[in-house]
Order: sequence, then structure tokens, then C-alpha cells
Amino acid sequence: MERRFATLSEGERKRVQLARALMTDPELLMLDEPAAGLDLGGREALLRTLSRLADDDQAPAIVLVSHHVEEVPAGFTHVLMLRDGEIVSAGPIPEVMRSANLSVCFGLPLRIYRHGSRYTARASLVRLP
Repeated sequence: MERRFATLSEGERKRVQLARALMTDPELLMLDEPAAGLDLGGREALLRTLSRLADDDQAPAIVLVSHHVEEVPAGFTHVLMLRDGEIVSAGPIPEVMRSANLSVCFGLPLRIYRHGSRYTARASLVRLP
């Protein structure tokens, strides 16, 4: 609390920025690559916080932009996949978060794996339909 912002770690800065954004009680919270620059521990701490917000009926609606499916927090409900400004797929996460959609989105064959309510993706060794 008594430290200057410039002396904080990247993870601490992200927490301060999130707290500052929430102080005004916004109706919408827009986050563009919020986990950028964070190490694994910092990323997971941020995602835990965002998951708690997603489960809070009093929290603002959250729009999160990411290029990494690993950064989609548990509790988020919908996804919009874009490629070159065009919609590839949109809708509820369980319906849209599919290997074929992600492959089109990134332009290479990918496999997506679900672990509980979180996802990971890897390059596929075989071409997807």
C-alpha cells in the first residue's frame, strides 16, 4: 500500500489496475490481453480473480480479449472467435471452443483440450477437417 506503482511487479500492477477499474462500479469491464507479461503464478492468480468476478452477480459484465485459450477464466460463458476481423464462430463456450473453430481462427491445425472448465490448445499432427 505504501509502495509506488513503478516499484510493483507486473502481477502487482495488474491487480492494482483491476482494483482501480472496479472502484468506479462499472457496468462493463473490458480487458485486452490482461495476462500479458505475467508469469504462470501471476496469470493463474489473475484468472482466479476473474473467475470469482464471473461468478458474482454484482460484478460488471466482462469482455476479455486473448490469443490464448489457457487464459479464458472458469465461469466465463461465451466466446467470439475472429480472424482478419471476420467472425469464425460465436456462442456458448462449450459449443464454440472446438478444434475445428480454433484451427480456422489461427489458420493452422490445432487440437483443443478441456480440463474441467479450462482449456489448452496444441498444434495437431494431422490435418483437421
